[in-house]
Amino acid sequence: MILPKVRDPRFVTIRRGGTLTDEDHHLLALWAAASAEHVLHHFEAARPDDARPREAIEHARAWVRGEVKMMEARAAGGHAMGAARELRGAARNAAYAAGQAAVVAHVAAHELGAAAYAIKAARAAAPVDEAEEAGRRECAWQRDQLPAPIRDLVLDDQRLRNEICWSVFDC
Repeated sequence: MILPKVRDPRFVTIRRGGTLTDEDHHLLALWAAASAEHVLHHFEAARPDDARPREAIEHARAWVRGEVKMMEARAAGGHAMGAARELRGAARNAAYAAGQAAVVAHVAAHELGAAAYAIKAARAAAPVDEAEEAGRRECAWQRDQLPAPIRDLVLDDQRLRNEICWSVFDC
């Protein structure tokens, strides 16, 4: 489980009683999509004919642009996670990252799921003795991609949820 038992109001939109603006929700989705896309090649190398994870990332971005409804992005995320089920290692984690990115449209707090699975994919793709360093590099790359308006929010979320996210944000 990568979501907290009690929802953080900073990741709940204002119209639903939280404090998250639509603009920041969109930035979270775009950052999650970038994080997932950064490791997508691990999935595509294993399953070059399966477009579900790439389509999920595209749906996350299309949702931000207002081209698809939240439910369409959420469904695409579920399909990407379905693509992961039969796989192991980097390919599986990359597909899960894509799925998590797409469902940010539904629950903004999935932004860390996309990032955490991407870090797990980077670790799994590396030789065992280089896995931790590969994860730290991926984490640092993700942090470099954070837009300024959501940077502090995401870094605090990483600190708060690091333990339930397999401690991948120790970078």
